[in-house]
Amino acid sequence: MNKPALPYSRILLKLSGEALMGNAGYGIEPKTLRRITEEILEAQSLGVEIGIVVGGGNIFRGAGLSEAGMDRVTGDHMGMLATMINALALQDGIERIGGHARVMSALQIHQISEDYIRRRAVRHLEKGRVAIFSAGTGNPFFTTDTAAALRAIEINADMLVKATKVGGVFAADPVKDKNAKRYAELTYDKVLADKLQVMDATAIVMCRDNNLPIRVFDLNNPGALVQLVGGANIGTLVNGD
Repeated sequence: MNKPALPYSRILLKLSGEALMGNAGYGIEPKTLRRITEEILEAQSLGVEIGIVVGGGNIFRGAGLSEAGMDRVTGDHMGMLATMINALALQDGIERIGGHARVMSALQIHQISEDYIRRRAVRHLEKGRVAIFSAGTGNPFFTTDTAAALRAIEINADMLVKATKVGGVFAADPVKDKNAKRYAELTYDKVLADKLQVMDATAIVMCRDNNLPIRVFDLNNPGALVQLVGGANIGTLVNGD
């Protein structure tokens, strides 16, 4: 039986480190990790290739300590190592439920990960492996949002999928304002002009200049990633129209 045609053949999923915390408040909650990895593999089973960029905010935030006096470069390198921890957890979670994954790092840590090499990353995706990109861009002062945009463009992803804790992009904070308007669709320029909290400005500009659409959705909604991969119009779409 042939699988139905999908609107996307390859996506880049941006996960925050906080997404792995669940209700734990810090670190990685095993139950949440399993739910996320199961959904990733379910989406992949539809026929889409999936790359992941994961943050490290559940463990360490370099920018926060730099404000308290720590050297910013040192803090950012520590944050990159935190993303490595999360990437290894995702790899293990995916493999424990029967999937195949590879962690690729922008920093050289050969004992636990491969170096990020674009052509090798694409080959992993083509072979049905989930490619997990860690350590951001490998450079201080760049966020994992920017790393997600960069990796998505490099691997020729059809869409950058940003997982959040809310159902898309809102005109105001939906946690504080229950009547905040959710945008179904936005342009890159409106996101930048209105300073909407989608991704950082560098990431938005990179996506705009390379015509890479962004879909923002609620990861806490079970089945949302699978619906999105199947073409459902959920969350908020950011593009150039």
